[in-house]
Amino acid sequence: MAKTPKRPVGLPTKETLLAFLKEAGEAEKADIARAFGLKGAERRALREMLRDLEAEGKLGRRGRKGFAERGALPPVGVAHVVERDADGDLFVRLADAEDAPLALLAPDKSEKAGGAPGLGDKVLVRFNRTTDGWEARLIKRLGQSAHRVLGVVRKGRRETRIEPVDRRSKDSLFIPEAEVGKLKDGDLVLAAVGESRQRYGPRPGKVLEVVGREDEPRAASLIAIHAHGVPTGFSEAAEAEAGASAPPDLKGRTDLRDLPLVTIDPPDARDHDDAVYAHRDDDPKNPEGWVVWVAIADVAAYVRVGSALDREGRNKGNSTYFPDRVEPMLPHRLSSGLCSLVEGENRACLAVRMVFSSQGKKTGHRFVRGLMRSSAKLSYEQAQNAIDGRPDDKTGPLLETILKPLWAAYGCMLKGRQSRSPLAIETLERSIRISPAGEVVSILPRPSLEAHRLIEEMMIQANVAAAEELEKRRMPLIYRVHDAPSQEKLFNLADFLGTIGIPWTKGEPATTRRFNRLLDETREGPHADIVNEVVLRTQMQAIYSPENIGHFGLNLDRYAHFTSPIRRYADLIVHRGLIRGLKLGDDGLTDREIAELSAIAEHVTATERRSMAAERDATDRYVAAFLQDRVGADFQGRITGVTRFGLFVRLEETGADGLVPVSSLGGEFFHHDDRAHALVGERSGARWTLGRRVEVRLQEATPLTGGLLFEMLSEPEPSDPNAPQPRLGLRSRAGKGPDRSRPGPRGRERPAGKPKNIRHGKRRR
Repeated sequence: MAKTPKRPVGLPTKETLLAFLKEAGEAEKADIARAFGLKGAERRALREMLRDLEAEGKLGRRGRKGFAERGALPPVGVAHVVERDADGDLFVRLADAEDAPLALLAPDKSEKAGGAPGLGDKVLVRFNRTTDGWEARLIKRLGQSAHRVLGVVRKGRRETRIEPVDRRSKDSLFIPEAEVGKLKDGDLVLAAVGESRQRYGPRPGKVLEVVGREDEPRAASLIAIHAHGVPTGFSEAAEAEAGASAPPDLKGRTDLRDLPLVTIDPPDARDHDDAVYAHRDDDPKNPEGWVVWVAIADVAAYVRVGSALDREGRNKGNSTYFPDRVEPMLPHRLSSGLCSLVEGENRACLAVRMVFSSQGKKTGHRFVRGLMRSSAKLSYEQAQNAIDGRPDDKTGPLLETILKPLWAAYGCMLKGRQSRSPLAIETLERSIRISPAGEVVSILPRPSLEAHRLIEEMMIQANVAAAEELEKRRMPLIYRVHDAPSQEKLFNLADFLGTIGIPWTKGEPATTRRFNRLLDETREGPHADIVNEVVLRTQMQAIYSPENIGHFGLNLDRYAHFTSPIRRYADLIVHRGLIRGLKLGDDGLTDREIAELSAIAEHVTATERRSMAAERDATDRYVAAFLQDRVGADFQGRITGVTRFGLFVRLEETGADGLVPVSSLGGEFFHHDDRAHALVGERSGARWTLGRRVEVRLQEATPLTGGLLFEMLSEPEPSDPNAPQPRLGLRSRAGKGPDRSRPGPRGRERPAGKPKNIRHGKRRR
């Protein structure tokens, strides 16, 4: 335990106790009692105080007996390697501390660290808080933790192994013969990593559960769910609470059933949590103005604080969507039933009435807790076709009274959006269609319709109204925040733009208008794709936080997610805040939740990242399965990533991403110029640059891991005389004698230095 400072004798206040733990790092109850000189009844009172602080979300457990400030990390501690992101970075969590945040592992390159760690390792690390979160610097590997690995059983003549499904993992496990039992080749299993007495070779694994078969059509999402630890299903208690939920009535609600609200969603939408309606403002003080209604399912009426539904919804954090299934945040009875705004059914809602001037500026809003009835369920395509002059039997009667007013109101709101100038990065989404048997039928670009942008803008304005209302009522809330790009990212952007002849002043502050001007100026030129890609990579990730720093991408001062409480726990917290702040019922935000807002925000940010990674992995596996029969075919694509080990190429046809290994690019050595986002040939100066359109041949597609391997068919760009040229290494200076000024490892001579920003790649073998 950390050495505790001397304190005044007597039972401390909660504030004094928290200050003590913050200074001490962590301490057991006996250490705290000793520090304050507590005995007898005072020790019992201390136990109650610790219990209260833990319930209020201000303390976290450390081991069986220890306590610390919630979310705090010690300067040095033992941690488990628990996660690996899409870029291969490892994350650790402090051992025996469920409330501890994830920390990015920054390995120590010295030999004393005991080699590079992997998933499941136990490590000693030094924690440090950075602007992007927590960082853990490796001090020493301590061995294996009880981390679970998802893999496929491979039975050989001599031994049975478990091959991990994570494409970034190269380590297999072996199963002792006595434990093979009824396992079959191709079984998908969860296994615990055992300790090995051998320094090299596979580690032993203990099968904990058989979760399926690798050849099942829907194995891709099953693998992603287990690989990323996405919680599945619901307890009997939660299902029972959902089953006991009753249809809403008018008690305590405003009757909105006369408003012809409509839902507009994808044709395959599994839930409907928002409905919209617009009409002219009849206030003579607002000529040419519009009134827009946005009604959201009232999930707080059914998911009460402290209930099993609430605990499990909070644990999941959000729904997770796969091409073939959804893992919902709430049971089907609510997510697709009472909390889904089903056409023609009475539904409880929390609605906002927003008023816009003729220039699209929101001049006022009002929230009501109501009872609504959706007048129509429409798809984006249906609504867009009707506006474009192709109404069907359903949209025809709605065209003049509902759809045209919605589009007119959006046209007005668009003026405000253009004046605000949110970030205008172009992204292309793909739609994966799965057959009833679970096979991929097609992968097509998802069309970008005006109907999508209409609903998006109305939801954004409703989210802004929610944040403004909670601030006005002085209610704590969870904001959706998006920080401006860091200075380092802006400097890197300026360096890159300089390599393609585009000026960018480093000292000028980042604004969305400045980025949009850059995108507009390059949109029709040869560098449009690469500039769009690099600007996207310059941005920070949006997170949830009780502290408001605004939303850079949307160019908004305040923003809170309000419009999807069926599938996002953060939105449910905002709903509860509005209910409490506006005195709309007794099921609003509690004092305990307010005390835990920081922990909740950090948790739902983590669950969102977990779901995004799982969804991406499942999609990659489905795409690999779809392309498995086309190995040997040629494709058009674009270079979306340049690394020292190769090029990542995204296919135009399917949006699939795969790797062209650097060893396959030619007979010379390639350097990675991270400033120019390019691989540069050491002898020829030939260049492979980010954003370039290329032709590739599919060499390998592995559905189990989602990996694609390509062969480059295009020729590289010629040497750029204006670009920094890499210095030639020993291979080009034969006969001139080695450079012995810097001895390499194991006595080998090391090549002479290379210019700044140039990293060595791999040599072709």
